[in-house]
Amino acid sequence: MRVKHAVMVSLLGRQRDRFHYYTPERTLAERLALLQDIPGVQGIEVVYPSEFRNLEEGAQQVRASGWPVSAVNLNVKGDDKWRNGSFTSTDPAIRADAVRDLRICMDLAAELGANLVSCCPLIDGHNYPFQADYVQQWHWLVEGVREAASHRPDVRVSMEYKINESRNYCILADAGRALHFCHEVGLDNVGVTCDTGHALVAKETPAATTALVADAGKLFYMHFNDNDRAWDWDMIPGAVNVWDLVETLYYLDRIDWEGWFCYDILTRSGDDVVGVQVATLKVMRAAERLLDKLGRERLAELIAQGQPHESVPFLWESLL
Repeated sequence: MRVKHAVMVSLLGRQRDRFHYYTPERTLAERLALLQDIPGVQGIEVVYPSEFRNLEEGAQQVRASGWPVSAVNLNVKGDDKWRNGSFTSTDPAIRADAVRDLRICMDLAAELGANLVSCCPLIDGHNYPFQADYVQQWHWLVEGVREAASHRPDVRVSMEYKINESRNYCILADAGRALHFCHEVGLDNVGVTCDTGHALVAKETPAATTALVADAGKLFYMHFNDNDRAWDWDMIPGAVNVWDLVETLYYLDRIDWEGWFCYDILTRSGDDVVGVQVATLKVMRAAERLLDKLGRERLAELIAQGQPHESVPFLWESLL
């Protein structure tokens, strides 16, 4: 497994929930400067359009920082125009804007040396029965992403699935639909971002779905975080689901996966955004060391035997 670790730069600025602001607003330059205090970080994920309202100025700041860019994240939910959908809006002008923005992000990714755009179409879906034409929505999403991704085959488009938020039912809700979507689009440069927290709230086993996406040749990018399987809390990896984290790393290591790990972690206890990112990278390094301690061959034997009364005590005893 050949992995590089990236921080989502937007999360070093203001963070809030429905009730409180937890961290202060910071300019892009201020957030980029904070990266110097995070040992082990090797790159950054940047968000369009929030960090590129002035496209050339934002790109220049990112280039000047010297940080490699893991991905350009296309946000098609935050701006007011997306409130009724992006790729699946009933307004053709809004759908065209989504296609245009994805193309802009592809050009930006190429300019910044990332060659990857990640997009989670959270505003696309429905809230109520008989609110949306599900088949038409699906066709609009497939056609829109296909049109945009055809813009340049040298940049990959990685679609991130999530079961809900901002819609009660997001159109790209789970790994199965994400893979079906890739098949429908039919382009080599369209794949999947697997977010371990999104897998958990979809009641998936993150290792299983990540392995299947990889086996299909569509695993383009990884986001790591954790939650209680009830809501996407974006916690530090392994805070709740220890073995899901280790098992996911095991399968990525087994296929010698090469790419970026990025960390979608919120700061809701105190305001130390740097401390949260430092802790995240410590946990990930510790999880890799634990995988070494468990031993790949021994884990393969336990999987082949399929006997929980053998595997579960072994896992717990390895912590002693």
